[in-house]
Amino acid sequence: QVQLVESGGGLVQAGGSLRLSCTASGIIFNIDVMGWYRQAPGEQRELVASITNDGRTNYGDSVKGRSSISRDNTNNSVHLEMGSLRPEDTAVYYCEARGVWAAGRSGQEDYWGQGTQVTVPS
Repeated sequence: QVQLVESGGGLVQAGGSLRLSCTASGIIFNIDVMGWYRQAPGEQRELVASITNDGRTNYGDSVKGRSSISRDNTNNSVHLEMGSLRPEDTAVYYCEARGVWAAGRSGQEDYWGQGTQVTVPS
């Protein structure tokens, strides 16, 4: 069983910064992509940032230039740092692990965390 456990988030003042972390647990042989998505009320889930197992990154347009994603393959964790926070960054942030090869499974699978709330008051 693979689980994603997220940490970080909470209430952050406008202009401040945050750090989100996510660790995948279970017997995992490889994860192709790890990343963060977010979903605001009434909106579709959107990409914040993702990173492949060889370090290639991809950022959503709304966070480019003020976010940085990193990954530690030794413990299957991914970290997101975001600065210059705005009220429109308020959302539930979800960790994703895509293309996971895990013990007892026959192929690649995708997993999501439970989500962590980030609130930036106006």
